[in-house]
Amino acid sequence: MNLNQIHNVYFIGIGGIGMSNLARYFKNLGKQVSGYDKTPSALTSELIESGISIHFEDSIYLIPADFYVENTLVIITPAVPKAHSEWNYFLERDFQVKKRAEVLGIITKDTFCFAVAGTHGKTTTSGILGHILYESGADVTAFIGGIVENYNSNLIGSGKTVTVVEADEFDRSFLHLHPNIACITSMDADHLDIYGTSEAIKESFVEFASKVEDKSKLFITKELPLEGITCAVNEDAVFKAFNVRVGNGSYVFDVQTPTEIIKDLYFGLPGKHNLMNALMAIAMANIFGTPTDAIAKAIASFKGIKRRFSYQIKTDKLVYIDDYAHHPTEINAVHQAVRELYPNQKVLAIFQPHLFSRTRDFADDFAKSLSAFDDVVLLDIYPARELPMEGINSQWLMDKMTNNHKKIVSKSDLILTILASDATVIVTIGAGDIGELVPSIKKAINETL
Repeated sequence: MNLNQIHNVYFIGIGGIGMSNLARYFKNLGKQVSGYDKTPSALTSELIESGISIHFEDSIYLIPADFYVENTLVIITPAVPKAHSEWNYFLERDFQVKKRAEVLGIITKDTFCFAVAGTHGKTTTSGILGHILYESGADVTAFIGGIVENYNSNLIGSGKTVTVVEADEFDRSFLHLHPNIACITSMDADHLDIYGTSEAIKESFVEFASKVEDKSKLFITKELPLEGITCAVNEDAVFKAFNVRVGNGSYVFDVQTPTEIIKDLYFGLPGKHNLMNALMAIAMANIFGTPTDAIAKAIASFKGIKRRFSYQIKTDKLVYIDDYAHHPTEINAVHQAVRELYPNQKVLAIFQPHLFSRTRDFADDFAKSLSAFDDVVLLDIYPARELPMEGINSQWLMDKMTNNHKKIVSKSDLILTILASDATVIVTIGAGDIGELVPSIKKAINETL
C-alpha cells in the first residue's frame, strides 16, 4: 500500500493514545482525517481543536461524505467490536481497512525506524529518545504511548525520514514493524490473556529481536537471553551509567560508551528504572550519531510523561504523585522511587487493578508489591475489555496482602478517604479510569493545604 496515494484517513477508535498520535501524524502530512470514538475525552477534544472531525455515535450516516471515495484508508483499534456498523460498512465495500499496527509497519518500512520494545519502560524510553532526536535536529516523528510533558502531545516532530515507535507486544503488534535500531527494556510475563504462557511472550520478543539483523543496533539489558549491546546501571556493560548521585532534585551521572565517557549528565525523572530508560535512549541516539552535547542537553530538559510518576502536588507538607503502573514490576519501581525521594515519610498508595485476567495471573506479586507501602487503598478492578471472572475481585487480592493497613473503597468515597489519611506522600496507581479522578483528588487536597 502506498500512503502517498491515500487522501483520506478514517479512524474507528480515534481517541486511543496510539490511534490519536497516528491521526495527528496523518494530519501533519496534509491528509484529510476524521473518525469515530465511543466517548469524548481530553485527547478527542485536542484532535477536534486541531481541525479533525470526530463523532461519538456508531452511525454510517455520520461518516463525512468525502470519505466514501476509494482513496480512503480506514484504521481500526483492536478494541472495536466486530458488529460495529461503520467498520462493517467499509469492509463490505472493500475499502482498505488496517489495524494500527499494520499501518505503523507500513510507515516504518519507508523510514529509518527506532523501535522501543519491552513490557515496561517503552513510553518513557521512546519519549526520551524522540526528544533527543528532535532537539538535535533530526528529521523525526516519534509516536509515543503517552503525553510527553515537553510537547503536551503524544507525537513529537513532523519529520518524514526518521521514526521512533513503541514496539507494543500486545497482540504481537510489534512484529509488523521494520526496525533499523531497537532496544528491549524487559521481557516480563504480561498479557497472558493473549499469550497464554510467559514462554510464549519470550518467544515473541525473540522473534522481534530477529528483525534487527545487525546486532550492534539492538540494545538489551544484561539479564535478557538475547544477542545485542548490553546496557546497565552501576554494572559492567557496553553502555554503562555509573557514578550516580542526586543533586538539586535530579540524578547526575556519567555514561561509559564504547568510545568515550560522557560526564555529569543531568536527568530529572526519579527512580532507577528511569535511569535505565534514559541510558537505553542515550545508547540508541549515540549509535545513530547524535552529538554528545545534544544528547546531554536534551536529557537535562526532558520533563517526563503524564501519568508516569507525575507530580500533582509537591509541597513541604504533602506530596501527591500519579502513576500509570499496572504490573507488579512497575509498582515496585514506583515504591523504590518514592522511598528514595521521601525516606521515613508515610506513604498511602491507592491502586486500581487493571483487567481481571492480569489480577488473577499476578495476584501474589501484586499483593507483595502493594504490601510494601505504609497504607493501601484498593478500588474495584477496572475491566477494560474483559467480562468479570468468578472469584477474582479486589477483596480476593486484598486478602493476599500482608500489610494490615489496607481497605477497599468505592470511587465515590475515595476523596474523603484520602483527606482522612495522615500520610504525607500519596500515590495513585493504575491504568484504568483512576487517571480521570486525579484532577478532583488534586483539587480536594489543595483546598485543605
